[in-house]
Amino acid sequence: MPFNPTQRHQIKQDRAMTKLTDTQTIILNAGAQRPDNIALPLPKGLHGAAAKMAVTKMIAHGWLQEVDANLRQCELLWRETGDGHGTTLVVTDAGLLAIGVKPVVVTTVMAILKQASVLPEAKQTTQRAGTKQAMLIEMLQSHDGTTMEAIIAATGWQAHSARGAMSGALGKRLGLTVISAKEDGRGRVYRISRKTA
Repeated sequence: MPFNPTQRHQIKQDRAMTKLTDTQTIILNAGAQRPDNIALPLPKGLHGAAAKMAVTKMIAHGWLQEVDANLRQCELLWRETGDGHGTTLVVTDAGLLAIGVKPVVVTTVMAILKQASVLPEAKQTTQRAGTKQAMLIEMLQSHDGTTMEAIIAATGWQAHSARGAMSGALGKRLGLTVISAKEDGRGRVYRISRKTA
């Protein structure tokens, strides 16, 4: 089936756009592999007037775009614009197509990598009523707090088991902070910090 004139023109443009120099190919390939398709740093040995000329041509072809740099993410600067601001270079969809990469694929891969890097939220654990752990939490949450002797008497645990439960089950698993302080007439008194309760 023959192509119409519009399709022929598009094919010629596509062929012309894919004629990249080695330097342009290296810049685009490197940018396609970086988060947000950042084109910097440029290849070693490409700097000064040569770098400016190469980047200017690539921007003219629509393969690169100059955008505001995110300094919080320590993005490399292509050009300083003053007052601590600057621009960086990003490979455009046209630049990705020029090296044979479909932009949708790059976007999908980057989204997958970003999702994998996000830590899953901690599971909310529910406390069963009537357990020794529930009893311990109730004692620690009381206004007066509790002593080690009272914990031992209520749970039947030894002191080292009670301390382990406070630091392990309550601290690490449930995220509660148990604090203690010496009080006159009672000795060391344990409480759950109000900040975590």
